[in-house]
Amino acid sequence: MKTRTHAGRIGPNGDGSGRSRLWGPYLSERQWGTVREDYSPGGDAWSYFPHDHARSRAYRWGEDGLGGICDDKQRLCLALTLWNGRDPILKERAFGLTNGEGNHGEDVKEYYFYLDSTPSHSYLRYLYKYPQAAFPYNDLVTVNRDRTRQEFEYELMDTGVFDDDRYFDVTVEYAKADHDDILMRVTVDNRGPDEATLHVLPTLWFRNTWSWGEQHEGEARPRMRAVDGPRSTVTVRADHPQLGSYDLRCGEGAALLFTENETDHERLFGSPNACPYVKNAIGRYVVEGDESAVNPAQEGTKAAAHHTLTIPGGGSQTLRLRMGPAGAQLSLTRGFDTVFKDRIAEADAFYRELTPEGASEDEARVMRQALSGMLWSKQYYGFDLEMWLAEHDLTPWSPPRPGIRNGEWFHMVSDDIVSMPDKWEYPWFAAWDLAFHAVGLSVVDIGFAKEQLELLLRDAYLHPNGQIPAYEWNFGDVNPPVHAWAAYFVYTMEKGTTGHADHAFLERTFQKLLTNFTWWVNRKDPNGRNIFQGGFLGLDNIGVFDRSAPLPTGGSLEQADGTAWMALYCQSMLQIAMELVEQNPAYEDLVLKFVEHYLWIAASMDRVGDLHDELWDEEDGFFYDVLRLPDGQAVRLKVRSMVGLLPLCASTVFQPDQLARLSGLSERLRRFAARHPSLSVTLTSAQAGTAGGPRLLSVLDEKKLVRVLARLLSEDEFLSPYGIRALSRHHAEHPYTFWVHGEEYKVGYLPAESDTGMFGGNSNWRGPVWLPMNALVIRGLLNLYGFYGDDLTVECPTGSGVRKNLYEVAEDISGRLARIFLRGDDGRRPVYGGQAKFTDDPHWRDLISFYEYFHGDNGAGVGASHQTGWTGLVAALMKIFGTLGPDDFRSGSARRHK
Repeated sequence: MKTRTHAGRIGPNGDGSGRSRLWGPYLSERQWGTVREDYSPGGDAWSYFPHDHARSRAYRWGEDGLGGICDDKQRLCLALTLWNGRDPILKERAFGLTNGEGNHGEDVKEYYFYLDSTPSHSYLRYLYKYPQAAFPYNDLVTVNRDRTRQEFEYELMDTGVFDDDRYFDVTVEYAKADHDDILMRVTVDNRGPDEATLHVLPTLWFRNTWSWGEQHEGEARPRMRAVDGPRSTVTVRADHPQLGSYDLRCGEGAALLFTENETDHERLFGSPNACPYVKNAIGRYVVEGDESAVNPAQEGTKAAAHHTLTIPGGGSQTLRLRMGPAGAQLSLTRGFDTVFKDRIAEADAFYRELTPEGASEDEARVMRQALSGMLWSKQYYGFDLEMWLAEHDLTPWSPPRPGIRNGEWFHMVSDDIVSMPDKWEYPWFAAWDLAFHAVGLSVVDIGFAKEQLELLLRDAYLHPNGQIPAYEWNFGDVNPPVHAWAAYFVYTMEKGTTGHADHAFLERTFQKLLTNFTWWVNRKDPNGRNIFQGGFLGLDNIGVFDRSAPLPTGGSLEQADGTAWMALYCQSMLQIAMELVEQNPAYEDLVLKFVEHYLWIAASMDRVGDLHDELWDEEDGFFYDVLRLPDGQAVRLKVRSMVGLLPLCASTVFQPDQLARLSGLSERLRRFAARHPSLSVTLTSAQAGTAGGPRLLSVLDEKKLVRVLARLLSEDEFLSPYGIRALSRHHAEHPYTFWVHGEEYKVGYLPAESDTGMFGGNSNWRGPVWLPMNALVIRGLLNLYGFYGDDLTVECPTGSGVRKNLYEVAEDISGRLARIFLRGDDGRRPVYGGQAKFTDDPHWRDLISFYEYFHGDNGAGVGASHQTGWTGLVAALMKIFGTLGPDDFRSGSARRHK
């Protein structure tokens, strides 16, 4: 077979065949503690499969590893394993706390960074910082367990293990010479002053699919074994009945260790093992010196190449490995460096072209690491719900059983690469997260972004009743309906950047979303009044009450955000229908359908003449949830939150040329208004503008819009130096309280972590800045600018005397968000708060973490520390405002003349 070392076949976007994405960073960093692996009677996933079991227990549905890759069905995995000579266990996976161990914000207790990735994963780079002292597992657990929610979490940096720089920087790089020929380079830098030893064990293993009877009858079980290779190398051959045969070639200094990917029943449960060689055997051999633990015949389903590196203080060593088709000439010398050099040059060129002209070096760095993190967060997700429920003794005809999740989702089968929020805190998809991911991914990989939006609308995911699965812990919960908004955004992004209008994608998505829209209308508008009660809606503790639980007052909650989400859904579907009608006039009826839906919803949010119980509060100039009590009374819950800002996000501008193509629309709207005079005020405001000019559909007329913007842009309320807060800072001194049966329910401004256990207490919507909601606000402002143009200006910030049009306001907010990650004049990145290491140390200062949300006053990262999934939206905003100007959002006809 010919040697395949010459770069050029696999570019940043692949080779056009799809084969180039067979291998990628699809390996999660946590499979333990997930719902998939939970077979407990009470549904306590974290306790049933803890971190302590992960090294000894074969997983049922997936795998995890450190900086690893796998094929697109996760049959064969390759990842890093380390040991510093002091830890009680091998470092095979990242460590973090469970809720019971004092976790406040779901952040993993490790430091690692996704530094590079192309869409095809032709080049990948990952950095892990490994202490030379014993990893403080017990210290992290015991100290955090003793701390209250009012105290800071105890982080790995706080333990002192990085003092005097006594740690290793372990950089893992992958470069593809061909779609199935992957070069791996591991570079270890000793940042400490003294010589130190590190055991490096690149590990190859098969996902265990045989222990649960999933092998086809007569099909061979996958196997690995040592084989002879070229001189000065050692080789592991991996044979898989579907994937084929691969060789992993290592340098001659590696000692090959083999075992089986099987559970150590003896250690965990005190029962006999099915075979003498089990999952944790390599750890027992290396850490405990148990030579009998590994298979002397050098075969199994898991193998590691054991390297022992002794590195002087400040020194560095590099290992080379290569995996490719069995029998191929996989050289570790000839052409090896050339492949890496070319792949890196291609990646550099790819990101240079992607970065807006004029961007600073630091801005380019933030964009590249944000997008690389999103690409690294692609993961294989395997989950057959019917099989899993059967293993819990539940069939489609069984009565519901407490403690068994997702009992209405028997149809669901996942066997896909899915964009997930991150690889440790959230190694599972969430519907609205994924929609925001697609928006960010459209900047770097438009094809994958479209695939992801269509994925959850396939029959293997979408419920027969039309519901989109929410997230693994409860697929039947309700996430905000942002799929249509994301689909239209991705469509327009592709159309604007490539000139290609993918009507087929838009039409397929629209047809499936029609069923989901119908589900929302039938299920979440219980009284048929166009006031929606979505329940949870993803905003966790933003409200007075737990919105997933029965109200302590009885009655019902009319949600301003639930209703605004549906207005946004309507207008997104309307915009899609407006695009599709250009190709098929039959869609004109659906244009009218969504216009009418929108008008009903807009009117319900501001019922004319019904001033006591509507969502709009005229005195405050803000939208609030309304609590309807069993005795018929209605009470506004006057919490100034993102809930009341969402209505400004839902607007549609009709340009004159669009209206001209819909010859019957104006007449039908006039007839609709005549039939429904109560909507005439909404309709009049919706059609404001000069004759022949654009038309606007908006929940807010100009007067209401200006009043809401005054609160939005007040630095004493929502406008933080780092974006829009989820809750007004007004509630810091004026918390909202509500008493029920002698019990106080209170909402106060909390700029960082939550101080309550609502929704597990792991995320907080009572003050921090969240990127996805800011992106929606910015999108809403740009949309409204397309109608008002330069004629409408507001103070920004409120009270400053500085007036800006809505484009400039959106640009200002986007700049504040980017400021979270950029190095300021003082050398600090606000995302890292007061952590000096990330400001002063040259080996830390250019590494950026993309947290789940950010402190409402100082911009410090809070919550999940690698939630690039939707925080990566910052790259999309930097791209948009770096390449587009006001005229791109406003046609000449959009200017109103007074």
